[in-house]
Amino acid sequence: MLIRWRERNLHLHAWSPPDPLGAVQIVHGMAEHGGRYAAFAQRLVAAGFAVYAHDLPGHGQCIADGDVRGHFADRHGWSFALASVEAVKDYVNRQHPSLPRFVFGHSMGSFLTQHLMLDHSRELAGVVLSATTGDLGRLRPLGLALLRAEIAAKGPRHPSAIGQRLGFGPFNRRFRPNRTAFDWLSRDADEVDRYIADPLCGFRVTASLWADTLGACGTLSSPRRLRPLDSRLPVLLISGSEDPVGNSGRGPARLARAYRKAGLQDVEVRSFAGARHELLHETNRHEVERLVLNWLGNRLRGR
Repeated sequence: MLIRWRERNLHLHAWSPPDPLGAVQIVHGMAEHGGRYAAFAQRLVAAGFAVYAHDLPGHGQCIADGDVRGHFADRHGWSFALASVEAVKDYVNRQHPSLPRFVFGHSMGSFLTQHLMLDHSRELAGVVLSATTGDLGRLRPLGLALLRAEIAAKGPRHPSAIGQRLGFGPFNRRFRPNRTAFDWLSRDADEVDRYIADPLCGFRVTASLWADTLGACGTLSSPRRLRPLDSRLPVLLISGSEDPVGNSGRGPARLARAYRKAGLQDVEVRSFAGARHELLHETNRHEVERLVLNWLGNRLRGR
């Protein structure tokens, strides 16, 4: 499905039962696309939810003529990507104005969702943050400086070698001996191979996209930043105990403490032992799906 956004096409994957009870918007991660969530969407549909997952700018089928794969924008890219998430949120609101609406954000998509929450928490019935964190680490300022130097030398659209070395490379080294460059994603070798075989996954994103991400996510758990949140917004944080993005569970736990300190009354954290980054493509994905479905169903019944 295509919806118009800023005079361009925004590709939207959509699944729905005949009479939905609620709606779930999915925001995918870096170097992947919304279509990868089809199996999870079908589980949500069977539970009564309409599901929408768009391809972020520079990802999937949202690459306009002249665009570079893995690139948000030459300037203000994070705001541009966040605007696409808000456009889909508005579309879902128009399609289901009387239904409870949830957002599920994974990895980079969880960081965009964290920003979405600040301005729209009163519109949402709940948020699920997958493979997220409240702190990108002490080396974030150094990484950001290196990326800005790379942009100055090679331009914002350059596929970033520095970002690759700072991010995916170190993530994968934790799981030696490596079978592939993406072992850090999942213990399920078949799922890793599907990711590698997907031409819309695993590509090197641009220096500006990496810089946009590091720049926007420097204060994820700052008390001042979290003040606008509606205390009634339910939040579920899920992660693998071996996920390097979440620093083996410490990042989500820190973010949960910050949300509670900011006044949120319904914050739940669940870490899955042994799981890595992509919980919905892990060996225990059905356990993860059951948890999320039960959590969503309980929030529906509690309204």
